Amino acid sequence: MIVGTAGHIDHGKTTLTRALTGVDTDRLKEEKARGISIELGYAYLPLPGGDILGVIDVPGHEKFIRTMASGVTGIDHALLVVAADDGVMPQTVEHLAILRLLGVQRGSVALTKTDRADERRIAAVEADIAALLADTPLAGAPVFRTAATQPGDPGVAALLAHLADAARTLPARDDRRLFRLGIDRVFTLAGQGTVITGTALAGRVAVGDTLVLAPGGQTARVRGIHAQSRSAAEGHGGQRLALNLAGVARDAIERGTWAVAPALQACSERIDARLLLAGGAKSAVLKAWSPVHVHLGAAHHTAHVVPLDEDIVQPGQPARVQLVFDVPVHAVPGDRFVVRNAQATQTIGGGTVLDPFGAARKRRSPARLAWLDALQAYVDSGDVADLLAHSPLGVRTAALVRLTQLPADALAPPEGCLRLPLGGGDELWIARAALERLEGSVRDALAAFHARQPDDAGPELWRLKRMAQPDAEDALWQALVARMLAAGTVAQRGHSLHLPEHSVALTPEEEALAAPLLAALERGRFDPPWVRDLGKEFRVAEDEVRRLLRKLARAGQLSQVVPDLFYHPRALAALAHIVATLPDTQAATFRDATGLGRKRAIQVLEFFDRVGYTRRVRNSHLVRPNACWPDPA
Repeated sequence: MIVGTAGHIDHGKTTLTRALTGVDTDRLKEEKARGISIELGYAYLPLPGGDILGVIDVPGHEKFIRTMASGVTGIDHALLVVAADDGVMPQTVEHLAILRLLGVQRGSVALTKTDRADERRIAAVEADIAALLADTPLAGAPVFRTAATQPGDPGVAALLAHLADAARTLPARDDRRLFRLGIDRVFTLAGQGTVITGTALAGRVAVGDTLVLAPGGQTARVRGIHAQSRSAAEGHGGQRLALNLAGVARDAIERGTWAVAPALQACSERIDARLLLAGGAKSAVLKAWSPVHVHLGAAHHTAHVVPLDEDIVQPGQPARVQLVFDVPVHAVPGDRFVVRNAQATQTIGGGTVLDPFGAARKRRSPARLAWLDALQAYVDSGDVADLLAHSPLGVRTAALVRLTQLPADALAPPEGCLRLPLGGGDELWIARAALERLEGSVRDALAAFHARQPDDAGPELWRLKRMAQPDAEDALWQALVARMLAAGTVAQRGHSLHLPEHSVALTPEEEALAAPLLAALERGRFDPPWVRDLGKEFRVAEDEVRRLLRKLARAGQLSQVVPDLFYHPRALAALAHIVATLPDTQAATFRDATGLGRKRAIQVLEFFDRVGYTRRVRNSHLVRPNACWPDPA
């Protein structure tokens, strides 16, 4: 069990730690000279039964709140230290607020220096402590009267016995999750190299494993482990670990960096979160782009707040916000953080990470807020089914791994979940009810299109996507349409999609003229005749040819590449195949592969860009991921 101390400066945290464990955690020369803790101190005590009690001694001075916050992240048990002579002081209150904001649920209180106060004073301070804890998770926590400078103090002995009992009843952590450790100290040892220390928040790590530093992306091999100050072959979530790393220099790591399993290395400069500002006389609202200091894990960052629900964040009212950082930040859903004001002089609130990959655009759109609802449901329940039930566009398994911290083979799809294969071995999971709602949106979009343009066969695949579900993954969109085509709820004519009951009818006279026109365009293959040439060949007025070919295009039997130039579906399918097989489709390479002139090659490539089959990147035309050209009937 990891115990973190908390309390005002000079209330005896370090002395109490030494009395409990026999370890003096003030190791720096400046700490000895000034008589105060500046850096985190660590002490370990073997307990009966083989368990080890780890104690993190944090500094109490207000200037070292950053250090304090990094020390108590991930602890199992809080030890609030209050001196009997001073009583409750400013950092007592602030440290308690930080413990509460970080979600610490278990704790006890050490009333120190009781040899310096009489019974009346001790009783008054105990009453103040009870009032202070009344509306916190530590309400009713046992209070131990201690005099840690006295050898064999019975209060210290009773506190130690209580901590040992708490360690025996501590719930086990879930080792299935991927490994994460927030680095709070880094140093080098002669003959060993780089060593990092921190509290492992999840998972397990073994000698020989490869970890990634986040942010940064540097990989490192674990060549040695100390768990709870003992050499070990592996370490587990909930333990204080020292990891000897190979392949990374000391200067490449700083406090706040994370050592994580490779699947968790992705970072972002935007985090969507649930934030609660503390109330009180000094509380203030946060407006759009208000600057704050954020303590997340062992890291300290500056960020700007963007409210997502309202225009401002009011004290005492939970609100969803986006935190925009200056640098990439690592986090996972459910991570707790603390927020201090722009001057870093006051803790003003804290919250819980929802989406560690916040959107840069449309961050307040209904679809985006629905996704945050899904993440909130998952954070509250830990059930992937809740995440999928609130995910209207499905979730990739790679994203599920990052969000749940579970390896892909440990993820269990809920009943009714559809799994759509994607490139690179990934999958998209979507609840059946969500897929049915998407199908309804496609039918509605087509019905509206047919009502507006009754003489048009219907939009092509990617135009319909922009109309019905612009935010859907391309793979999901293609699978959705393929499913609807197979079920007969949507029909396709050429590359136009339409409702089964919709048609563009030709008159008998138009049918008679359309047949030779279509045949002539098919014979032309990559270089079909223009409207004027068709008019001359069949002795029909240009306007009549143009009108009929446009109607055939609306019916999905032709495609108009540029005004007065129409292509047969078989020719376009062959050209689309050439585009897909060229290593770099540019105007020159496409011209050479097709035998077309440069101007015509550019016209055809721009047509493919326009209908969404390709996208232009500088001089190249790249086939969109998961895009395919329909085979002609």
